[in-house]
Amino acid sequence: MGKAWKHFKTITYHKYLVACGCFKVGLYRQGILHDMSKYSPAEFLVGAKYFQGDRSPNNAEREAIGYSGAWLHHKGRNRHHYEYWIDYSTHANPGGMVPVPMPDKYIAEMIMDRIAASKVYKGKEYTDKAALEYYYQGTDKAPLHERTRAILEHYLKMLAEKGEDKTFSCIRKELVKHERKGGWEE
Repeated sequence: MGKAWKHFKTITYHKYLVACGCFKVGLYRQGILHDMSKYSPAEFLVGAKYFQGDRSPNNAEREAIGYSGAWLHHKGRNRHHYEYWIDYSTHANPGGMVPVPMPDKYIAEMIMDRIAASKVYKGKEYTDKAALEYYYQGTDKAPLHERTRAILEHYLKMLAEKGEDKTFSCIRKELVKHERKGGWEE
């Protein structure tokens, strides 16, 4: 089986898992549209070329050429990535880059994305702690807005301690349904 077919199967399975999670928390549109850009030539061809099956092909592209053109394309089109929510500052650090708060529905989708990626890459070794462990391997140092970080960490810890059913129920009640009323509160 060729790398392109394996990559197609991997991203489609990932997309399916994210959709299942999004549907459980009430994000139907986001579940359907999640990661559609991965099927574009700019992302798909790179993914097929660098496919390995146990990690993102974007990391292999970075190692090969020093950056990932596929990732730069992807993060600019998908609001569930915190990198989408980095802008220039006019206040604290004029001209510098700063994270801005993510809307709750995209934080919820980001959580579903992390869970699905952990399931795809961990396979049978997946546990509800996997997404939190991955977060602690590097994203915890990422430029996230304080509010976004607090929400993300809250639900990843809940997932690790209480499992999917409880976490998804809380995300549905606290992030998705309450977004229109002003959002999540600690």
